[in-house]
Amino acid sequence: MLGFRQRMLLVHLVAVVVIVTCAAAAGWWLLSHSVRGQLDAALLALAETESGLLAESNAEMIHVHEPAAGSAPPSLVRLDRLVQIIDAHGDVVARSNNLGVARLPVSQALLAQMAQGQTVFQTFPHVIEEPLRIVSIPVTVQGKLFAVQVAGSLDDVNHILQSAALLFGGLAIALLVGLSVAGTVLTRTLFGTVERVAAQARRIGDANLSERLAHPGSDDELGHLVETLNSMLARLEHAFELQRSFTANASHEIRSPLSRLRTEIELALRRPRDAQAYVSTLHSCLDEVERLTSIVEELLLLARLDAGQEAMNAEAISLDDLVRDCAARLQPAAGMRQVSIEVSAPGAVHARVGHRAAMLVLVNLIDNAIKFSPPNTAIRVEVGKTAELATITVADSGPGIVENDLPHLFDRFYRGSASQGGEVAGAGLGLAIAKTVMDFYGSRIDVANLAGHGAAFTLSFPLAD
Repeated sequence: MLGFRQRMLLVHLVAVVVIVTCAAAAGWWLLSHSVRGQLDAALLALAETESGLLAESNAEMIHVHEPAAGSAPPSLVRLDRLVQIIDAHGDVVARSNNLGVARLPVSQALLAQMAQGQTVFQTFPHVIEEPLRIVSIPVTVQGKLFAVQVAGSLDDVNHILQSAALLFGGLAIALLVGLSVAGTVLTRTLFGTVERVAAQARRIGDANLSERLAHPGSDDELGHLVETLNSMLARLEHAFELQRSFTANASHEIRSPLSRLRTEIELALRRPRDAQAYVSTLHSCLDEVERLTSIVEELLLLARLDAGQEAMNAEAISLDDLVRDCAARLQPAAGMRQVSIEVSAPGAVHARVGHRAAMLVLVNLIDNAIKFSPPNTAIRVEVGKTAELATITVADSGPGIVENDLPHLFDRFYRGSASQGGEVAGAGLGLAIAKTVMDFYGSRIDVANLAGHGAAFTLSFPLAD
């Protein structure tokens, strides 16, 4: 089976052959039409001249008007032109001297056309040992019908056309050979470069994703292809790095609670203890199990979001109702930390987003604000809108966010300075989930430190009609 290179070259050659053949045939036809037209025009001009002189003569003295020998300069117009005058019955009335005793062919069909006053062109391949082109013009002299016939040899025309055919054929062959060689060289160069790029791409695997394809150095389609592939390799490298980091962080986050859980159980089994000690150990184990469950659920949610398997349909929702529902749900947790939740929703604001998704993000932000807020402070949740966006702002009075943490705050498993110090529990997935959900709906989440103390998270949704 032919390879792609051979098929491409074959198609190229077939297309060139068809185009060159059609062009050569069209050129030969135009030349043939032009040369034959010139011969017909010369024969017709001589026939019209003779018929004009004949119309003015006497019907009893019909003859071909030829200059007497030696009385006129040589005439190239009459060279190799045979003239014959016939009557209505086809009988030869007069003929030119160069015709001798021969006669030009006359058919009944020609006589019928003459009777109708038609000028007739005829071609005879074998007459008087030469191919002839004959024009016949009817002429009426004193009420009697005659016809002037002028014949010319087609030898010169045929020789010209044969030479043209040889010329066109030679040019076509030369053109085909030249284009074939050029096409072969071009395809070899093109596919050689493609094969080198493919060979380089095959050598790049997950262990050496940092390598890039060698650029051909040209700003053309091949150069753009290599740039696109290098850009794809960069994205793949970034994705692999994220996957490795994600796997390492997930393993660490799951290993820590498991280790603590195992330690608690081993300590409880070393020696008999009273019932209260076992109850305390079981409560500690239950806390670790709940932490593991929360991490696993968050990991599964992220996996479903990345795979597009999480069903989230956008709808027009009321943000003021959403904020009040979330505040009511988290009020008990806030009360346990002696933190209040203040809601500010001056008017009805509707956004286009999934209700469940918006609830998930907002609950996460308020829960984080509760964790970082000192006692006897308030969390402010405000609803607003601009010309095109509906917004929710969650602000707390906590320590704020360290400047070095801001660029990485929405990375998966990234925990800020406070969380890393053990002051606040968490796996570093909540804000990553919130960012993923907001991106899914074409929305935005922003964070900034407030003047003095605290941080503010702003959710921006498309405004519903």
